[in-house]
Amino acid sequence: MSNPNLLEVEDLSVSFRTDRGWVRAVDSVNLHVAPGETLAIVGESGSGKSVTALSILRLLGDSGQVDRGRILFDGSDLLELDDAGIRKIRGDRIAMIFQEPMSSLNPVLTIGKQVAEPIQLHRGLPWSVALEHATELLRKVAIPDAEHRLGDYPHLFSGGMRQRVMIAMALACDPRLIIADEPTTALDVTVQAQILALLKDLTRETNSALILITHDLGVVARYADRVAVMYGGRIVESAPAGELYSNPQHPYTRGLMNSIPGLDGSPQSRLITIEGQPPDLANLPPGCAFAPRCPHASNVCHDQKPALEQIAEHHLRACHGYE
Repeated sequence: MSNPNLLEVEDLSVSFRTDRGWVRAVDSVNLHVAPGETLAIVGESGSGKSVTALSILRLLGDSGQVDRGRILFDGSDLLELDDAGIRKIRGDRIAMIFQEPMSSLNPVLTIGKQVAEPIQLHRGLPWSVALEHATELLRKVAIPDAEHRLGDYPHLFSGGMRQRVMIAMALACDPRLIIADEPTTALDVTVQAQILALLKDLTRETNSALILITHDLGVVARYADRVAVMYGGRIVESAPAGELYSNPQHPYTRGLMNSIPGLDGSPQSRLITIEGQPPDLANLPPGCAFAPRCPHASNVCHDQKPALEQIAEHHLRACHGYE
C-alpha cells in the first residue's frame, strides 16, 4: 500500500552552536502531513516551531546541525541530498512563506522580477513567459492592476499586499508543500483572515500540503486540520483540530486554551496566564520541560521525560498521566 503522507519527519533533533555550547533546539520531533491537509504547529516563541520548518528546507545556517532523524519528502530523505539536490527542491516542490515580507523581499528588485525569477530558474522558461506567469499569479492572490504593478518595488505595497506577493512567489512553481511561518503576524485582523483564507483555498485547489506555524490559536481553530503543540523543542500534544479544542489533554495545551479571552467574559475579569517563564533550552530540566510551570506536576514529572504516546485515536500526548 502506498504511503498517503507527502512529508514525514521522523525523530528529528537539531542543535545550534552558541557561546554556551551546543544547544538542542528540537528534540525527537515526529510529524507528518498529507496532500490537501493543513497541519498547524503551535507554541510559544522558542518552542522549536520555526527551527523544525527550517530543518525541512535545510536552512539552519553554519551554526545549526541535524543531530539525528529523517525528513522524508515524497519518499526521499531530504537530509541525504547534496547542496545541488536541495536547491532544486527549495522554491520548486517545497516553498516557504516567511514571517515579515518586508525583510524577505529584496527592496532593490521589482516585484515582477522577484516573482518571475523562480519560474525561470526552475522551469527554464523564457523571461517573457515567466513574466506573464508572474502576472497571473499576482491576479490569483488578488493584487489589483497586477500587470501594471510588476515594475513596482516592495516599499510601494502595503503589508497585506506584500504578504500576497510572498504567497504568489511561493505558488510560482506549483509546490507540493507550502510552509507558512507566522504569515500574518504583522497584519491587522481583517487582512489576516483574507490571507489565511487565500492560503487555505489555494492549497485545496492544487492538492498541496500546508504547514502553518503560529502562536495564534484562533487561526488554528479556523484553518487547521491537525495540530501539533510544541514546548521546549518537543511535541507535547498532537490531534485533529476539533479534538484538540474540545478535549485538550496536556496541561500546556489547556493553559494556552485558557489564556484566550472569551467574548462572553466580564470586562473586569482578569486574563488567565501560564505562570513562570519558557524554558532555557541550554539548561532544560531532566524531566518534563513544562514541569516547573505545571500546577499538576509530581516528582516523576521533574525526574523523567514523558514519551509521546497515543491516548486516543489520532490523539498523542507527552505527559505522566495528568487527567
